[in-house]
Amino acid sequence: MAWLRRSTADGNPSPFVLLDDPNAVSARARRIGHNVKIAAIDHPSEASAAFTDALPVLTHRFVTEDRPGELDPANGQAVAGAIERAVDLVREGHGSAVVTNPIQKETLYQAGFKYPGHTEYLAALAGSGVRPVMLLVAPELRVVPVTIHVPLAAVPGLLTTSLIVETARITARALELDFGINRPRLAIAGLNPHAGEGGTLGQEDGTIIAPAIDQLRADGIDAFGPAPADTLFHAEARQTYDVALGMYHDQVLVPIKTLDIWGGVNVTIGLPFIRTSPDHGTAIGLAGTGRAKPDSLVAALKLGAQMASRRAHSERAA
Repeated sequence: MAWLRRSTADGNPSPFVLLDDPNAVSARARRIGHNVKIAAIDHPSEASAAFTDALPVLTHRFVTEDRPGELDPANGQAVAGAIERAVDLVREGHGSAVVTNPIQKETLYQAGFKYPGHTEYLAALAGSGVRPVMLLVAPELRVVPVTIHVPLAAVPGLLTTSLIVETARITARALELDFGINRPRLAIAGLNPHAGEGGTLGQEDGTIIAPAIDQLRADGIDAFGPAPADTLFHAEARQTYDVALGMYHDQVLVPIKTLDIWGGVNVTIGLPFIRTSPDHGTAIGLAGTGRAKPDSLVAALKLGAQMASRRAHSERAA
């Protein structure tokens, strides 16, 4: 579906290559009523020439045939292998960005996948010393959760001043390098209701978050807070910052997905390569129906290309 939108008026996605089984891709397209021409290629360098007339597919084999809506852990290792292969291709210079589709983590866990999600797996592929950060991007809002896929009850014990500072530094650098924002403005949300209400509703805002903001300002980063999260995401408030950092997953993912569930993109920053993904799950109930929206995938493809172009420009300038 994303390839079928390659010539729409809202801007074409750059040529991309799909890692999959060409015959399976063709069968899926026919199943939902589309006759998609497939170009089975041997190397990503062949994608651009084929892209106008055919969907370029770099062969990646799976153990069993996929059946829409049916979960099969037998293909789990092949799914993880496709992600690893895409990372290798980009790091070797054969592509500008990794754009991943949503993964069904429950099935991967059954196949022995040991990472909480894409973000942590990509960090492992990047190597030691890499600190990945999840950045969610939509036209009206950018957000970062300081803690990601952890139980809510564990968040207060995981929050530290140094974790917030490191996350904010990585975020500020990415906004400069990949988004072209000079001296980005960072809004830092409080953890507790009303940012702790002067300590009466929790101590973390004053003892952990406020010192982090002081450190960021001392470093020359334009940061403010701790800001009460319940008033941080309305239209006027969003004009005061370029990104909002929240202390836990749902604190910032609920607002951005409410504003724009189909235009949101999940970006992993802090990696030595660019990675984007749709900001939603696998929608198993829609598999094979042709009713799944490709909007977020198209947005992820476009943003990945834009980030790659800006990063290349920044590196040449440096």
